[in-house]
Amino acid sequence: MNRRTIVSFVCAAIVLVLSSPAGFAQQSAQLPKLNPFRTPTKNESTVAGASLKTALESGRAKAGVNANSANKNAQLQTFTYTVTSSRDGNTYSGQIVGRSPFTNPLGFTAISSQLIPVIVRTHTVFVGVSNGALVTAPGVTVFDPTAKDDTCLTPPNDVPLTLTQLSPIYKAFDFNFGGTDVGFTQTTDAFQRGNFFQALNFGNVNFDDNPVYHVILSPVNTLAAVVIDIPAGNGVAYPSAAFGGCPGGAIGIVDIAVYEPDLFTILSKLAPGVNPTTFPFFLEHNVVECESAVPGINCGDVTNPNALCCILGFHDSNGPQTFGTGDFDTSEIFVSPTPDVNSISHEVAEWMNDPFGNNPTPAWGNVGQVQGACQNNLEVGDPLSGTLAPPIFNPANKFTYHMQELAFFSWFYGAPSVGVNGWFSNNDTFTHDAGPVCQ
Repeated sequence: MNRRTIVSFVCAAIVLVLSSPAGFAQQSAQLPKLNPFRTPTKNESTVAGASLKTALESGRAKAGVNANSANKNAQLQTFTYTVTSSRDGNTYSGQIVGRSPFTNPLGFTAISSQLIPVIVRTHTVFVGVSNGALVTAPGVTVFDPTAKDDTCLTPPNDVPLTLTQLSPIYKAFDFNFGGTDVGFTQTTDAFQRGNFFQALNFGNVNFDDNPVYHVILSPVNTLAAVVIDIPAGNGVAYPSAAFGGCPGGAIGIVDIAVYEPDLFTILSKLAPGVNPTTFPFFLEHNVVECESAVPGINCGDVTNPNALCCILGFHDSNGPQTFGTGDFDTSEIFVSPTPDVNSISHEVAEWMNDPFGNNPTPAWGNVGQVQGACQNNLEVGDPLSGTLAPPIFNPANKFTYHMQELAFFSWFYGAPSVGVNGWFSNNDTFTHDAGPVCQ
């Protein structure tokens, strides 16, 4: 997000509010903080699910499948696992990125990755609330992760793209889980080594001194920023202070049925280096997605109960091409903290463990972001959404990063754990598996 651009938006909004009657200003009460952990709707019997399916099918058809791949047979490096779950006695198979820790514990995998800043432009701005209804006005707001955010960040650490580049997502740090060293590496690789620690069968060796199992993102190339325009009826820009968030900042809430199909088109036009063997990641700044539960509403309208918010990131695929997207958040508008690379760590780990979103598990639920419902896939972030891992300080830029805690493979499929220390998550919040199959 370009905070200098945001300042111009906020000023415009203030002019509109100040020019309104005094009674209107009194009704512009602070909006409640938002839920940051919505999952895109897959249920095609709902309006939101059907709308998203139609939009994605149209987007895929327009974009084609992996137009930039020089080798049409190119595939992401994955291994196939088969496991019998102690939770229900059934056998499950799926694909995980890398080489198998069960059969190739010395396997080293480097996945080329592209970091792609997404400049999002919205065309509707929040003015206030009148008689319980949202009041908006036309206005362009630019959310740019390549620009300085010197309102909600502290110089010199005020460019979200630069902070992401220097984060544990892409840079190596020293990791240990419960006093057990898992090496000097990227955060998702550290998670995988802890995830399959017992299967790797290296006991108490010092991982720093042994060239054992790795799945890393390397090389990482930052590509030129891309621009996505959100039509006026498909998103709203708010001052984050309206939700009690960062003063002077802003947040864009945009329709995923517009945003994700645009990603398909962008993927089809990127440089030839982006292909099914690589992992492109689209970086947003203070932009989240929403869905419409009924036709014809702007899902960015947080005062409307049929506007479903918020999705902080997701991973998906177009044919063999996988990708992810996530928000570097400084808005502070959510009921649970989602600082800096929190949502990015969630999505990268889920991509690595469930790259095509279809690894089946026994049903689990009523935990993390899956409340009052069941889910049956290997999405390692969802059960612990809202739970932060221990922060990591980077002495190079003196910035403290916040990743999310993640659920281990054995939490989904059942005890005994093949994870480090016999744990079921990488900070031991889960002390046992997911338990009886969710009904």
